[in-house]
Formats: sequence, C-alpha cells, structure tokens
Amino acid sequence: MARHLQPRRITLAGREAVALTVEEYEQLIASRRQIGGQSARVRVLAQQAKRTEQLLRELETLVHAPADCRERTRAAPTPCPAPCATGRATEPGGGAACLRCAIAALLRRHRDATS
Repeated sequence: MARHLQPRRITLAGREAVALTVEEYEQLIASRRQIGGQSARVRVLAQQAKRTEQLLRELETLVHAPADCRERTRAAPTPCPAPCATGRATEPGGGAACLRCAIAALLRRHRDATS
C-alpha cells in the first residue's frame, strides 16, 4: 500500500510551496503519466461502447423489420410475418422469421441486462 507522507511545506519569496525530493518528484511525474494513459484508454473504450450500442440498435431495427417490409410501409418495424411458436430457426417455411425473432430477443435480453 502506498505510504501517505506529509508534504514538507516551505516559504519562498513569501509564498507557501511544497518541497519534494528528486525521487518523490519522479514518482509524481510517473503517476501523472500513468493517469494520463489510463484516461486515454477509458475515452477509447467509451467511444467503442457507444459505437457498439449504435450497432446493436441498428441491428435490432433491421431484425424487427426486414428491408422489403420497411420499404413498402415506411412505418415502424413490424413483427415477423411467420409464427415463431417453435423457436427453431431451421424449420422450413418459417426459418428466417424465427431466426429474426431469436436475434431480436437476444439483443433485447443483453440490452436489458446492461441497463
């Protein structure tokens, strides 16, 4: 654990200052560099998280309303045209619609878990 030293206070030309040894000064500079690097990494991660969230929103929109449905209606996303009672994406005749519902449910589940 880091030790907490009391700063050595001095007065120079009538102004209060703190005196550091060369070793303490070098540690201070190294700590500032580390904090700067960590801050930059946090900014990059925040930007990646925002981009990922936008991608998930766009995927959810695409999954909810296939392109041909959106172009015809220009309305809000519509549910799958085929029933998804079985939940199996490989079922003939309804596979794509069931897969769309499964992906939409997965996206919602992950979004709800992080909110």
